[in-house]
Amino acid sequence: MRFIGNKENLVEKIYQIMQSKAINGNSFFDFFAGTTNVGRFFKKLDYQVYSSDLLYFSYILQRAYIQNNQDLTFDKLLKNINIKSNSLFATPLNLVVEYLNNLDITEGFIYQNYTPEGTANLELPRMYFNNENGKIIDTIRQQIENWKNNELIIENEYFALLACLIETVPFYANVSGVYAAFQKQWDPRAVKKIQLRPIETVKNNKQNFSYNDNSVNLLEQVNADIFYLDPPYNQRQYAPNYHLMETIAKYDNPEIKGVSGMRNYENQKSLFCNSENGLQELHKIAKNGKYKTLILSYNTEGIMPKQKIISVLEQFGTVELVEFDYLRFKSNSNSDSKHKKYIQEQLFILRKNEK
Repeated sequence: MRFIGNKENLVEKIYQIMQSKAINGNSFFDFFAGTTNVGRFFKKLDYQVYSSDLLYFSYILQRAYIQNNQDLTFDKLLKNINIKSNSLFATPLNLVVEYLNNLDITEGFIYQNYTPEGTANLELPRMYFNNENGKIIDTIRQQIENWKNNELIIENEYFALLACLIETVPFYANVSGVYAAFQKQWDPRAVKKIQLRPIETVKNNKQNFSYNDNSVNLLEQVNADIFYLDPPYNQRQYAPNYHLMETIAKYDNPEIKGVSGMRNYENQKSLFCNSENGLQELHKIAKNGKYKTLILSYNTEGIMPKQKIISVLEQFGTVELVEFDYLRFKSNSNSDSKHKKYIQEQLFILRKNEK
């Protein structure tokens, strides 16, 4: 899914740098898990992976991709519902996804609050989803919850189905990238009918752990060879930018406000969105974390100055900085065109002093 700072296209390069610097280990703590792309990469390399994030929709992805290590059989569910498939080779997950895609649709919180028809009473009706897709999201989300409440699916199956929905929704959302605002004209993809997509099951030979918490709160309990930090780079908090994904994930009928229908995110703010607070947090992590190597992913547009980051980290060991260019796309506020721009990714590598 599209996510600010997503390392999907950079994680292979990061791993190559780790290899060139002889950074090895058996365990990996993905401190800001986000979409889990980094955690998944290292899970596939058979690291024991710990991951955490303040956002609940990230926790869903973590439970589905990182913590789950079993094939999903849906034994109880498949005995209780009538599923017909045209495919002879469909997996149990594919069968359930196909069933969810063919339910009779109904109205719910998403339709009522994030579609033009559902918000027709507002001065500016919300256009996050078209009317049909809003109902489809509600229908699928409600059905998954009903199955859980009726004990027809186990936890791993529950989180996997939620992850399918979380991964599918961005392909049909009428947003430019984040959910702080909706587009005032329909994006071509937003008018297509939602088709739920199955996720992959990632397995390795380790017991992996996922948390929905501020990772700083986990410093006492997580012991990993490698701590990987990919914090926010600027003042923009993640929670308001992904408020709608949180609401779909939790489906908790929150009190919402404003043009965008924002939910409260007071307890999901990152201290790294302020330079001084971020440096203090970094100091706390570097000092108290149980790791051999700490890797901080940052870039040249980040709000924490390079020299101050180094000054914090070098108190606890040997620090090396590796920088490399990468291509990103930045929207031009004066037009709909996209402008290529190179920025530098920075990897601050701290090898902790042995006590």
